[in-house]
Amino acid sequence: MGKLQEFEITFDKNKVVYSPGESITGTVKIKVGQPLHCKAIKVNCNGFCGVTTKVNDTAWTVEEQYFNSTVSVADKGTLKQGEHTFPFKFLIPDSAPTSFEGNYGRIVYRVRSFIDTPRFAKDYNTEKAFYLLRLLNLNEVPDIWGTCSSAVTQQFTYMLMKTGTMVLKGQTDMRGYTPGQIIKVLANIHNQSGKTTGNMAASLMQRVTYETKKPTHDLRTIAEVEGGVVKAGKEIEWKEQIIVPPLPQSSLAGCDLIKIEYYVKVSLKSPDVMLTLPVHIGNVSLDKKLHPSKRAAPAPSTAAEDTLASASTHNTPTPASTTTPTLPPRTAPKPAPRPAPRSLHNSPSAPPAEYHQGAEGRSPMNDGFPNKRQSQLVSPNAFSYAPGLFFQGNQQQNGPSTAPSGATGATAPYPTENAAIPMPTPLILPPDYGTSAYPQESPPSYDESCNT
Repeated sequence: MGKLQEFEITFDKNKVVYSPGESITGTVKIKVGQPLHCKAIKVNCNGFCGVTTKVNDTAWTVEEQYFNSTVSVADKGTLKQGEHTFPFKFLIPDSAPTSFEGNYGRIVYRVRSFIDTPRFAKDYNTEKAFYLLRLLNLNEVPDIWGTCSSAVTQQFTYMLMKTGTMVLKGQTDMRGYTPGQIIKVLANIHNQSGKTTGNMAASLMQRVTYETKKPTHDLRTIAEVEGGVVKAGKEIEWKEQIIVPPLPQSSLAGCDLIKIEYYVKVSLKSPDVMLTLPVHIGNVSLDKKLHPSKRAAPAPSTAAEDTLASASTHNTPTPASTTTPTLPPRTAPKPAPRPAPRSLHNSPSAPPAEYHQGAEGRSPMNDGFPNKRQSQLVSPNAFSYAPGLFFQGNQQQNGPSTAPSGATGATAPYPTENAAIPMPTPLILPPDYGTSAYPQESPPSYDESCNT
């Protein structure tokens, strides 16, 4: 090498993989056997993407620059004999995409150093590449949750004249994977023909698109598993697994020239039937705890607290006034049965509706016997019932006492709570006039009962 015996770039801690937004530091080491005159020593750090139309060609058809920074570590002078080290430091932009190397393009990051010498002297340069990894978190990819499924129905001809139908359905257990995870493939094949099919196959495919004047598509099979055949007229279900090898991530965010896609292809060797199931390959695997349905579910304790609060609000007792006694909570009256057709004889009629809602606001009297009329819950003398009338004896009505004895208003013949000896109150129902032994004797009318 003459005067220059050693010229190399070293990264601190021998680190070669960096992340966007991180700083890259290192030193340039120069060893000369005799003094070397130079105009400047410069260090450059750059990142770019180059795309071509020929395989493994570095004469890029289209280029895209991400960053390009240069610093001068030594000015014009003479390098003395011996070893010299020059430190450097660069900041990687946050928008830089992940490194990639393909057949028709690359995303390259490198650090280069130059020794500019005087006129007619030889210039020296060296470079060292590093790699950039921009993590793809699958949990942040839209529509990533759930399974991926597809189906296809295809007709084909065999034996020149016969036709058959093939129904193929496929599904993957997830839509996103990381290297090392397993893709579970479920396929259903229904052979509606008289010909046995070829072997089934499931393949993990990579498709890279290079954006040039005429886009170039590079398709290759990453992994493939093969199954058996499907006999004529049979339907089978096939389960298989594919291990994801180390692969570049699906999307190169920040790069407009290279696009990477992955999908699982389920196919038959013959007839030529296939379907595709798109999947994402990332660096951070899916976390079930971050599933939107689980994050949006309300806490059960909150709903229970709201229910208890509502119940306590509606069940809070209201203090009674000084003039009106406290009444028990009313229950909704049950519907009464339709009235029977009128006969030639007059049947007893019930008191007016307003009598059941008297001055004391009494509840309906038909709670205990929903299939009976309200007037049938009292004794035969009850048809003389009128507001302000107090019943003596053991006569009973269906309702609690609402006023003390002698008070104005409708009352019930129940003994008071402070009575020394409780009195039994048997239930007495009115006679059944429909089965009377003397049908010629009609029961008294309502007006006659009131005037008795």
